[in-house]
Amino acid sequence: MLMRLMRREELRDLAERVSRVLGRDIQLGARNIIRQRRRSAIGFIAVTAGVVAMLLAAGFFEWNYDIMREGTIRARIGHIQVVRPGYLEAGAADPFRYIIPEKTEDRALIEAFPGVDGVAPRLNMSGLISVGESTVSFLGEGVDPVREKKLSGAVRMLEGTDLSTIDAKEVTLGEGLARSLELKVGSSAVLLVSTASGGVNAVEVTVVGIFSTITKAYDDFALRMPLKTAQTLLRVNGVHSWLVLLDKTSATESMVERMREKIQAKDIVLVPWYETAAADFYNKTVSLFSKQVLVVNFMIALIIILSISSTMMSNVRERLGEIGTCMALGDSRRTVLRRFLVEGAVLGFFGGVAGTIIGIALAQLISRVGIPMPPPPGMASSYIAGIKVTPGIAFNALLLAVLTAFIAGILPAWKACRMPIADALRHAR
Repeated sequence: MLMRLMRREELRDLAERVSRVLGRDIQLGARNIIRQRRRSAIGFIAVTAGVVAMLLAAGFFEWNYDIMREGTIRARIGHIQVVRPGYLEAGAADPFRYIIPEKTEDRALIEAFPGVDGVAPRLNMSGLISVGESTVSFLGEGVDPVREKKLSGAVRMLEGTDLSTIDAKEVTLGEGLARSLELKVGSSAVLLVSTASGGVNAVEVTVVGIFSTITKAYDDFALRMPLKTAQTLLRVNGVHSWLVLLDKTSATESMVERMREKIQAKDIVLVPWYETAAADFYNKTVSLFSKQVLVVNFMIALIIILSISSTMMSNVRERLGEIGTCMALGDSRRTVLRRFLVEGAVLGFFGGVAGTIIGIALAQLISRVGIPMPPPPGMASSYIAGIKVTPGIAFNALLLAVLTAFIAGILPAWKACRMPIADALRHAR
């Protein structure tokens, strides 16, 4: 026990000594930066400009991530999909094998979870839609119009209205599908599908609306109809999935784990949105953009290192006499090395703080004005982009500024501490 107390006292004393030494070095570094105003300004401006560029670039990509993520979730797939095991892999080949009841105790349990904003049933199908002599294939979804309102918040109605009741013989069409058949609101069409028993069934429906989502490829074939109408058409009593909408997208992973612990049924699985095929485009886009952000950060870091290194080398040449005097009075080479490194880090910190403040202000200003963007690959319409600077992006930019400035000071600091005392004092004359 006594040994532990002694070790704690030693560690406390060591921490106090380190903090005193570091505090003194930071104070001296700040004074030297202020004293060398002209040269320090060059490094300060380089760090500040670099941090601003990092924040704006990363914030622009983060805004696009957020819009794409929420658009994908709230237009098609929800945060969590509850399906039969194997449905996402083989459901397209044999969809009737993976039907689940529309309502069960497990669904009621999921709806009762805190943080769940809604649960919507979904029945998927494929078939042919005919208008006059024109016939094309479609990918259809049977939905509950009331429950779907929250889940389909990102579905934009271009013409007409959304589905009204759960059993009406009406449909809404994707923009591309409506254009290919030259259908308008109020037009009639015939849907032809294969039933669960292997037969063929058809129904005449009325187009009540034309919609657009974030994915153009989906809009070219998409069709939505009331759930009861879809069940009657396919002659089934259940659905393919329950789509769960959460209050927060960031809670998806933890919510899946909690639900899996509570749900005992082994014939259903919970799949988070980012593991579905519909999120593949989003995942690949994020992967590509993330690599581009890394390249931008590397180039900015290189510019900061070169600028700070040049500034520090000039400071070393101008302060040779000071360095020699300090070493002659007893400062070790390690102390000189440490002080120059701390001075570089302090310069990076000040520049990073200034860059963060300016970058956040510019991001808010630019977001208010908006950035007009052309339609990206896979989308049909242009949009107005913004810049979203998260706390994580701001912290990473500040940390990168300090680290790059610290690295930039290594070579000048090494040259300063390795200089012979006599040569340094002679230079002071």
